[in-house]
Amino acid sequence: MSDVRRVQSDVPTPWEDSIGFARAVAAGDHVHVAGTTPFKGTVLYGEGDPYEQAMVAFSNALAALAEFGLGVESVVRTRMYLTHARDIDEAGRAHKELFGAVRPAATLVIVSGLVDPRVLVEVEVDAFRGAPA
Repeated sequence: MSDVRRVQSDVPTPWEDSIGFARAVAAGDHVHVAGTTPFKGTVLYGEGDPYEQAMVAFSNALAALAEFGLGVESVVRTRMYLTHARDIDEAGRAHKELFGAVRPAATLVIVSGLVDPRVLVEVEVDAFRGAPA
């Protein structure tokens, strides 16, 4: 498809190459950002801190959207995967700070584990780059 474009992270995580995925894929007017952790390359940010991990993970996802000329205002859906229910308030606080004015559809799921046991939060972001309604 000629209207599909893929980008990798500025500082790719080890999993992008080993698993074989793009950080984000634009297909037509839709941009999908893959599961994004608080890693930059091989460095984990916010170990033990769900708020900081959520902020870094969302910042990484928004950096991928920026490759398509999009920002937070284009986000229509977010997903947050947490390893502990106790972290809902802190991850939610980060989400609200970033997306409170936009109010995307959002999902928050508690999972038994993520790619690295130190990761408390992983996020996904979907954006729409079509004409405003």
